[in-house]
Amino acid sequence: MRSPLAKALRGGLAMAAAAAVLPLAAPTPAAADGIVVGGTPVDVADSPWVVALSSRDRFGGTRAGQFCGGVLVGRSTVLTAAHCMSEEVLGGPASRMDDLKVIAGRNDLRAKNGREIPVRRVSINPEHSSVTNAGDAALLTLATPLPQSYVIPMARQGDPAYAPETRATVYGWGDTTGAGQYSRTLRAAQVRVLPDALCKKAYPGTREGTYVAASMLCAGERAGGRDACQGDSGGPLVAKGRLVGLVSWGSGCGWAGSPGVYTRVSAVIRPLGLGG
Repeated sequence: MRSPLAKALRGGLAMAAAAAVLPLAAPTPAAADGIVVGGTPVDVADSPWVVALSSRDRFGGTRAGQFCGGVLVGRSTVLTAAHCMSEEVLGGPASRMDDLKVIAGRNDLRAKNGREIPVRRVSINPEHSSVTNAGDAALLTLATPLPQSYVIPMARQGDPAYAPETRATVYGWGDTTGAGQYSRTLRAAQVRVLPDALCKKAYPGTREGTYVAASMLCAGERAGGRDACQGDSGGPLVAKGRLVGLVSWGSGCGWAGSPGVYTRVSAVIRPLGLGG
């Protein structure tokens, strides 16, 4: 099952036919190490708003220190999952992470291209609950702005992109099989936004979390097979050209009956001071 914390430590957004987005089996909220299961390689040049969060001091240099994903919603503003910034994942307060960076414009984490930008400030959603996983979002302010062309618009409340059965895409560098096989290159998987009733049935309230429709949405396939996974946490779910969700939590990767749960972006715009 996906667990916010486990995901962050493992890192990656793998897409495997039978993996789940974020393991929910763990007693903690969605892990930071989700992956894209059942997905395919994509070019970051076509989705420049997708970024990787990095700390080599904490997670090593093999994959450039990547441990979570994020998405650029302003030239100096990145949205990610709140659990990615937890002390449990980072080993201490985010304010003490001297090498916390955002990697932009890089497909292969082993490469040297793109940009690595220090994070100047971390703001956790004040409405985040580590018990239910509601409001799982954090705002990162970059030390140096990126081009406006890298920024993706956010879906607001009532946006048709949230409608059930809408086609969406989830991105990440996480686990691609649900078995700890992390991708070094950006991958994406095609999923569907699923009805709240289905999500509530899947996650009625356990130690892993509780599905709260006001601040969450779930996506995947009813039969399973395409999902986010460990290492993908904080990465974007995009529908109709707009950001609708952030990889948050779930049970397993790509399991039937256990869709991936995402932070509903429209619900965190106001508490994070993004306007609207």
